[in-house]
Amino acid sequence: MVNFQMDELLRNQIFAIHAIAAAGSVTLGNALTYPLDTAKVIIQVGSSSGKPLTTTKALERVKYLSGYSGLYNGFGWLALGRSLGVGARFGTYEIMAAYFKDGRQYNYLSLSEAFRAGMVAGVAESVITTPFELVKLRAQVASASPPSNYSSMRKKRKALNYSVDLLSTLRNKHTNMTGALQAYPWMMTGSGSPPSVTNVRRLPDIISLEGWSSLLRGLRPGLVRDSIYGGVFFTAWEFLHQAMVDWKAIGMNPVPSMDEDIPLSPLAVTFAAGLSGSVAAAASHCFDTAKSRSLCTVVPKFVSLERKFLKWKRPGSRFERWTGIHPADRKVLFNGIGLRMARCGISSFVLVGSYFLIVDQLVSRGNRLT
Repeated sequence: MVNFQMDELLRNQIFAIHAIAAAGSVTLGNALTYPLDTAKVIIQVGSSSGKPLTTTKALERVKYLSGYSGLYNGFGWLALGRSLGVGARFGTYEIMAAYFKDGRQYNYLSLSEAFRAGMVAGVAESVITTPFELVKLRAQVASASPPSNYSSMRKKRKALNYSVDLLSTLRNKHTNMTGALQAYPWMMTGSGSPPSVTNVRRLPDIISLEGWSSLLRGLRPGLVRDSIYGGVFFTAWEFLHQAMVDWKAIGMNPVPSMDEDIPLSPLAVTFAAGLSGSVAAAASHCFDTAKSRSLCTVVPKFVSLERKFLKWKRPGSRFERWTGIHPADRKVLFNGIGLRMARCGISSFVLVGSYFLIVDQLVSRGNRLT
């Protein structure tokens, strides 16, 4: 009975150590690279086919309008979403890898199996992180958007007064018609058009205007993006890992029969993760741009309902409709690819490296206490 309790306590302690290390490494990697992500999002959303936005201009715009703190607008949503999403990605991958390896004498995973397992892992991550990305991305865009000026406020007030005058001839059954009109979404702009993304960036505002279904907006390009990213990431990582194992085994005598018996440097594994992240980011970037631009489009729930009734068809080719790419965005799909490659590479490097470091420190401290 005592031995069972000790084994259970040890298992719980190991699980807690890995959970703490995973959460800490994900948060650290995102914190260090979040300014790159903010600049990337602003370039993706603010660029047009004829006027691409540079990194310098994007950073200067954020600094001028929101200060240096604007580079971290929406970081809390990203940290929460990524902590859950990265856990789902690696957890799903390990489950799929164990399924493929089941019954084999040697613990070996082919590259095609790693790609398929990574794609499934990416789908799981995309479903979890999409709602968090919506609020995060709109907060980032708001950091580079100027506030409403005095002239626009005068236009809104003029439109509001004009609407009240038109309705004043009708029988008034509302105690505060002006306040009710101000709550109407189109009165925010004074032009009859839906409000800009800067006015609909808080979670309650998004749900009120666009409905609960808006939290899954961009899921179509997100699924394609994350499935490609997961497949390429784990395939590249598995390839580099096997190459390092084969290279290390050359100088060993006798040669170990299992790959797990060949020790690899944590620094080498960390570099492999960073390189894999950069390659996966390049392969999936066009779908990341499509998702970013989709999330920055305000579609009120009334318009969504009207499109559903009218059986509105998405524009573009069959591939563009299936992947969620708008045909007007064809020339800007690769804007910001360098920033995303740098962010994903550095984030993966920090994630894996800090994970090894935190686990080593916690295990050594636990051994000293016992």
